[in-house]
Amino acid sequence: MSNSPKSQYETYGLTGMSFVDRGTGELPPYGAGGPDRVGYVDTYRPAYEALAVSEAPTEPILPRQTPTLVQTQALGGSAQEPRSGGRAAARRAARRRRAAERPDPLRLLPQALVVAFLAGGASAFVASDKAIELSVDGKARTLHTFADDVTELLAEEGVRVGEHDVVAPAPGTGLTSGDEIAVHYGRPVRLTLDGQPHEVWTTAHTVDGALQQLGVRAEGAYLSTSRSQRIGRQGLALDVRTERTVTIMADGRARTIRTNAATVGEAVEEAGITLHGEDTTSVPPGSFPRDGQTVSVMRITGTQEVREEAIPFLTTRTNDPLLFRGTEVVDRAGEPGTRRVTYLLRTVNGVRQKPRRVEDEVVREPRGQVVRVGTKPRPDAMREADRLNWSGLAACESGGRPGAVDPSGTYGGLYQFDTHTWHTLGGSGRPQDAPAAEQTRRAKKLYIRRGTSPWPHCGAHLHD
Repeated sequence: MSNSPKSQYETYGLTGMSFVDRGTGELPPYGAGGPDRVGYVDTYRPAYEALAVSEAPTEPILPRQTPTLVQTQALGGSAQEPRSGGRAAARRAARRRRAAERPDPLRLLPQALVVAFLAGGASAFVASDKAIELSVDGKARTLHTFADDVTELLAEEGVRVGEHDVVAPAPGTGLTSGDEIAVHYGRPVRLTLDGQPHEVWTTAHTVDGALQQLGVRAEGAYLSTSRSQRIGRQGLALDVRTERTVTIMADGRARTIRTNAATVGEAVEEAGITLHGEDTTSVPPGSFPRDGQTVSVMRITGTQEVREEAIPFLTTRTNDPLLFRGTEVVDRAGEPGTRRVTYLLRTVNGVRQKPRRVEDEVVREPRGQVVRVGTKPRPDAMREADRLNWSGLAACESGGRPGAVDPSGTYGGLYQFDTHTWHTLGGSGRPQDAPAAEQTRRAKKLYIRRGTSPWPHCGAHLHD
């Protein structure tokens, strides 16, 4: 091995190493040539610069640099160990390399912020998730939700509620993990309670639960369906008759019973009372018996009675100018008709009631009466009546005999007066017993009052 500096440098293959001049023992200035070479240039490069060279191959490798060592240092490997001075340089190069490999804090700051943001978001995500137990009409399930309140949760789960449904806690209540929410759907019940119809809603699932919820006293009551009958969402019809106290009065005795009968008639039968024939009760048998009500049984017996009653006739009046005013002549006498009427005679608990008409029938129609009414003015004085043919009238009525009496004994005298008319004219006794002159005077007075109407058949002879 040559001892010349050149051969040592070449032998070790080191680049950029410092050395001491053997002749002078001094360290040549950095960048000066070697001891045997004038103009020597130090090509030493730190390890991180060598790494930069390997990453940037555009920079040329100088001839004095050993390619193997440069490449090895660039890759972080170890080449042939140099002597003591070389090992120190290698250690420095390794420290620089590790420093270069450490990440830049400024470069890592955005990454740290991203990681912190993601970690915080995950924490918020976990905190917003809630475990809730939801029970819908008794069917419970546990679910996880991010809803803030009950309304939002029901909307997420598609649970629709109406005005008759019950939600606990109430819609709008805030949620926290572990809460329990119950939804009970309302069911319509067409309830007839003691004869009174009602439209009610219940959240109970059975008839028994609905009765308890509605506060209906069911002990001893009649129910149209079983208490265990389930109530669907469509509802049902329910007839309930509670037990009531009713007193029945019959045959002088009172009977008080507890019943859930639907009618008064049923309650009377339950009391052991039998109705016969026309027997009835003080209230309609088909009515609903009320609690505390007193019902009387009426024992009824009845018979019918037929009576004939007269039907009055109508009178028709017509004016007659030949008759004096105030004079009426009956052309046709009226005859009343006959009606057959049937009456119901009843006794209630032994007391006779007012007869009640139940049927009538016309047996004979009435015949109307026809009357003529005079419109002729009356004569002014008796002198006018004196000129009339009274003897002709007497001959027609009685054959001119003052004591004549008709076969019936009703009319008598010259002019056949009836006793009532004779008395109204001022006469006394019987007309046939009075003198003929008195009979004629009173006949003239009658003529002045009534004209010839008292003598409908013979009155015409007065004008002969």
